[in-house]
Amino acid sequence: MDQITELLKAWGEGDTEALNRLVPLVDHELRKIAHNYMRNERPGHILQTTALVNEALMKMIGENISWENRKQFYALVARRMRQVLVDYARKERRVEYTDVDEAVIPDEKPKELLMLDEALSKLADIDERKATIVECRYFIGLTLEQMAEMLGVAQSTVERDWRFARSWLKREMTGTPMTT
Repeated sequence: MDQITELLKAWGEGDTEALNRLVPLVDHELRKIAHNYMRNERPGHILQTTALVNEALMKMIGENISWENRKQFYALVARRMRQVLVDYARKERRVEYTDVDEAVIPDEKPKELLMLDEALSKLADIDERKATIVECRYFIGLTLEQMAEMLGVAQSTVERDWRFARSWLKREMTGTPMTT
C-alpha cells in the first residue's frame, strides 16, 4: 500500500510515468468501484466497467492534485466515475425524434442517477464531508472506520454524518420526511 501512496505523490508532482506504474496496482480496486456503479445502471448500458475506469482516469489526467493517500485517490476516482455516468445519463435523457410522430423515451435509470447526482451535489454544497461519506460508503464500500481514518475524524462523527446524509438524500429524492 505504501507503493501506491508513493506513486500517487509522484504522479501529483508531475511524474507521468508514475501513473503507468500505478494503474496495474489499483486496477482491481478501480474495477470493483466501477462495478458497484454499473450494477445500478440499466442492462445494456453503453459503458462497460473498463470503459468507466478509463474515462474516470482520463478526467483526472492534467488535474493538479496533491495526493495524500490511496483512499483519497479512490474517493476522487469514484466521484469522477459518477460524473462520467451523469454525463452519459444527460445525453440519454434527451428525447430524440426519429420521426415527427415518434419519440424514443429513455428508461428510468438515467433519471434516478441524475436525481442522485443532483441531490449529492446539493449535499456537497451544504456539507462536503457528508457527501464524501456517501460516495465512499455507497460507491467504494469503505467501512465507517476506514472513512473516519481517511477524513481524520472520530468514527462516531462518521456514523452520525452517514445517518444524516442517508435521511437527507431520501428526502431530497423522494420528498419523504427526514428520519435520523
